[in-house]
Amino acid sequence: MPISPSEAAYDLAVVGAGPAGLAGAVAAADLGLRCVLLDAGARPGGQYYRHPAPELGARHPERLHHHWSVFADLAERLDRHRQAGRIAYLAHHHVALLERAEPWRLHAVTGADGSGTAVLRAASVLLATGAHERQLPFPGWTLPGVVTAGGAQAMLKAGLVLPGRRVVVAGSGPLLLAAAASLAAAGARVPAVVEAGSYLGYARGPGVLARVPGKLWEGVTHGAALARHAVRLHRSSAVVEAHGTDRVTAVTVARLDADWRPVPGTERRIACDALAVGHGLVPQLELATELGARTRQVPDGTAALVVDRRQRTTVAGLWAAGETCGVGGAELALAEGQLAALSIAGADRVPPALLGRRRRLRAFAELMAAAHRPGPGWSDWLRPETEVCRCEEVPAERIAEAVQELGATDARTVKLLTRAGMGWCQGRMCGAAVACLAGQSAPDPDRRPFSCPVPLAGLAELPTD
Repeated sequence: MPISPSEAAYDLAVVGAGPAGLAGAVAAADLGLRCVLLDAGARPGGQYYRHPAPELGARHPERLHHHWSVFADLAERLDRHRQAGRIAYLAHHHVALLERAEPWRLHAVTGADGSGTAVLRAASVLLATGAHERQLPFPGWTLPGVVTAGGAQAMLKAGLVLPGRRVVVAGSGPLLLAAAASLAAAGARVPAVVEAGSYLGYARGPGVLARVPGKLWEGVTHGAALARHAVRLHRSSAVVEAHGTDRVTAVTVARLDADWRPVPGTERRIACDALAVGHGLVPQLELATELGARTRQVPDGTAALVVDRRQRTTVAGLWAAGETCGVGGAELALAEGQLAALSIAGADRVPPALLGRRRRLRAFAELMAAAHRPGPGWSDWLRPETEVCRCEEVPAERIAEAVQELGATDARTVKLLTRAGMGWCQGRMCGAAVACLAGQSAPDPDRRPFSCPVPLAGLAELPTD
């Protein structure tokens, strides 16, 4: 429910109810802080712990998740704190703007349709806004039946539906194996997992791998699941074209060289009625970067927030945890959420085991990012007419014209010249690709007044005091 701006401030506002946000909120409440937990979704859990609505009657939602017992414990603790009045949980609250004040003001777009607004106050803010998927375009990627890898998992976890009966999973990163295993277990035929990376990058950090045996076991578990379902893994390969008219009916897969350029003569066609594709995750930083928070470049080319060992950002009163600090998975997000809560509550001592776990998992996250960084040659699979920006229907040839003939050298200039990135998604789908085509090694962190669309009526109702 909307909360009046005149109401007394919370001790802590947590933005995002995924693993990091849940862990941070319940840990802070355990330490006596009065918290508000805001999330754009309908139920707590975020993308990782996405689960079916009760009315769907799923009898065993835990079968679609790893470590479901961890989420069940967090959800139970959240319910206890809500009943005791220590946490206010606000679903369908998408925070659009953080206003630095004493205390902080959080401006949120509310409701399932985004038609309402609310303003909340808090002494401190913990950002746990997660990440979105990185997409690299290719001919046919706008066909119906082509979805993101995370989108395919979301359809299954939240709606108990499959994107198709014969689903190719492609792209790069560990999410592919998890998505393929989930789809196969739910009854889909997965003829291939097409991984653009080679996995050899992990061999550069044997010590890092040795210190996170759980991650190795996860890989073995996913590999065994794929083997049971006769799923073939194509390494150093990519889907370079999707075929079909009203819907995808097949994909062309080609081998890639070390720079991700398709190797001529290696193409093969695989029949399918759906394609789940993604090339890793991009941290969502808009709320922090608009405030001037410092960022760093992660080895996969994305930007993440700079935080200290207590999860403090470079903006006073603002903490961050989870994927906003660099994509590393749920276990790392849980540890960082707990660390942030201890810091915000002013704990004198942080358990060394917790610091050690965060350190080991963060080192693995950096290794993983380097192993799956897209190579510069991926753009060779584009054609002049291939749409790069779906929202504004900007093809690759217009971006090439902006760069080669009009002198654009970065994504922002390309946007001004072509409108690429000006659509409804605000560059979340095409930003990485546009930056690469403009000659940038990585896109600049987004800085924008609002992190999501805000209705004009909501802008008119913003307080002026």
